[in-house]
This record gives sequence, structure tokens and C-alpha cells, in this order.
Amino acid sequence: MKKIDLKYKNLNIPLLYEFDNSMPVVNFKLIFKASGSVANDKFPGLANLVAKMLNEGTSKLGVSEFANLLELKAVNLSVFSGFETFGFEINTLKENFNYGLNLLISLLKDPNFTQKTLDKIKTLIKGEIASNNTDFDYLSRTELNRLLYEDTSLEYPQIGTLESIDEIGLNEVKEFFNALFLENLFIVLAGDIKENIDLNELLNCFKNGNKNNLPFIKTSDEQKLSFVKKQVEQAYIYFGAPYNVKKDEIFKANVAIFIFGSSGFGSRLMEEIRVKRGLAYSIYARVDFGLSSSKIWGYMQTKNESKDDAIEVIKSEFLKFVKDGVSQDELNNAKNFLLGSVVLQKETMFGRINIKQKEFYMGEEFGEFERTLEKIKALNLDDLNKFIKAHDEILNLSFSVVSGS
Repeated sequence: MKKIDLKYKNLNIPLLYEFDNSMPVVNFKLIFKASGSVANDKFPGLANLVAKMLNEGTSKLGVSEFANLLELKAVNLSVFSGFETFGFEINTLKENFNYGLNLLISLLKDPNFTQKTLDKIKTLIKGEIASNNTDFDYLSRTELNRLLYEDTSLEYPQIGTLESIDEIGLNEVKEFFNALFLENLFIVLAGDIKENIDLNELLNCFKNGNKNNLPFIKTSDEQKLSFVKKQVEQAYIYFGAPYNVKKDEIFKANVAIFIFGSSGFGSRLMEEIRVKRGLAYSIYARVDFGLSSSKIWGYMQTKNESKDDAIEVIKSEFLKFVKDGVSQDELNNAKNFLLGSVVLQKETMFGRINIKQKEFYMGEEFGEFERTLEKIKALNLDDLNKFIKAHDEILNLSFSVVSGS
């Protein structure tokens, strides 16, 4: 993959280009950085709502006729929203790419931003929120985010709340859409296609404006505990803590947490919680290292009467992990799996492109994925255990528990 600077309106817009003719397909993305949910914390759920409205076709054609035009040429055109990013994606056969691109342009010029469409999407989202209120796994996970990120934009679910959705009108929708500024855009073009395509008409659908700064949101270290009582037969337990890792040591954290809680039946947590004590069918721990936050978190489900014991065991295992580190056998097994799974990650064009896209987004040079593999390969036990022991912030665990007692 190579980065090309597109000259447009006195800007250099990054175009990430990869020629790949292993299949006669094209993958095309417009990605706006710092433009997802983080861009508007006054109305939680706004970014998600706008994405859903943009998936409703144009105001002239409506959703059904627009969808029929896409289906006619087997073009997949979707709008996506995350916490940090907002974007548009086309996947199609190379012969139909221009057709799909023209449909995207028509969508951007005439989005279906009508009161009728807004009312429809708000009704659907409210129904989803209502459904989530009976999803106890979702409730526990959402409550953990509130504990870890209170009074920040990460406190709220990306779908929003019933109150925030009610407050969103067409003005808020249009303001969000019009704030997708070219200064925050990068483009991905991959597949069986030449790099020199004309994108001026597409880019003309967006305005110049401010370059958004992505805030870094601190994960709480206050060791909060929340119990929510519901009519449930099982306790749903989510836990999380800060994980303040330097960029050049993230690979060590990934190896460490693979051993501790991400390797299925071979993990420390699974061995202690399920195999030895029979407290749960499954338990895991993960790490999230984004540009806006950094944390370790995990989940388990257990009997109502076992929830307190489970929490104490989790705390104990974290403490043992930081104090004692890992063994040479655990490190060897982790290396074998992580290095051996590379083939699957790079098996398809889409997998390879996603790796390169992530490298660029995280501010790394292309090839960082392969360099990281070499670092993992060379990682020795002493260095890994020194790293583990240096990060006792992960002991500052907060717990969210939804249970029946």
C-alpha cells in the first residue's frame, strides 16, 4: 500500500492505495477522523442516527428505489459510525465501481433528510434501546462504561438514550452532516483498479472547515462498584481498569493479556474461574488501545449467589498476574499462536487492507504489523515480566454487576 496526497482546495487529502487483482473487486472508503460519536457529546446517539438516515437513500428516490439501483449492479454501499470515525464504504465488482461511486455522489448531494425519515429512524432506534433494556449483558457493559468514563462522551452508549434521541431534530442532523470537513478525511482505494481516478465531484460534496482534535479520555482508576438488581437467574459481571501503555510497548501488553485472559481455555482466568472453581462457563479479558482511550476490560457470567466470590477471584488473579508475571511455557505458547495466526489475518485482500488502514490511522508507518511480529518473536521472559509488574494500574478495577440478588 502507498499513501498518495490528493491536491484539493489547498489541502492534501491522504489516499491509501493498494492494487490487488486477486479478485475483480474494489473496496473504497471515505473515513472522517474525530468525527464519530466523539464529535458531538451534547446529543448522544446523533452520529449513529445520521448514519442510519444516510442509509435511507436520497430524498428524491427514497430508500426502496435507491436500494433497487444498488442491487441492480450488486453494489454494497454503506454508511458507518464509530466513536472516533464516521465514514462511507463501497464494495463492488470493478466493472461497477463508477456506477457505485455515482450513486454515492447522488446520496451526498441529496440525502434523505426529511422529517418522515427522521421520525422513522428515531422510532427504530427507540425500539432498539427498549430491547437493550432487557439485554442484561448490554446493561452491565453500558454501566461499566459509565463507571470508567463518567462525565465524558464515552459514558453513553453510541446508540444514545431515549432522552437524547427525543431531543434530536433535523437541524442537528444537518449540522452533523455539514461538519464532515475535508480536513478530517482520508480515503482508502483497494482492489483491481488504477489509482488515478477522478474524485473531484465526490470531494466537492464536502466543505472545508476545522480539523478536529481527538481528545484522550482518561479511564477511571477509582475502583468503583455498581450492583443493578434485575429479575435474572445469572449475574452479568463486567470489569475494567486503566492500562497506560506506551505505544512502542503495546505488543507486550497484547502478549501478556493473551496469556492472562484472551486465549480461551488456556488463559489464566479461564483456568482459575472455570476449570478449578466452576464459577462460570466462560470468562475473558481484552485490551483496547485506541487514540481516544486505553483500558483493560473483561466479562463473565455466574450464578447470583457466586457473584461476590467471582469478583474476589478476579481481583486475586489480577494481583497474582502483576506480582508473579508469566512462565516461559506460557510465553512460548502465546508466541506460537500469535505468530501462527498471521496467515489467517492476511488471507484475504480485505484483511490485508484493514491492517494497512489501521497502521495509517494509528500514525504508524506501513509495515508496522510485520515489525510487531518480529518484536513478539524476539520478546524474552524477563522483559515481559518487567513490563507486567510495571503496570499495576490494572489492579484499579471497577466492576459492573447486573444480578438477581
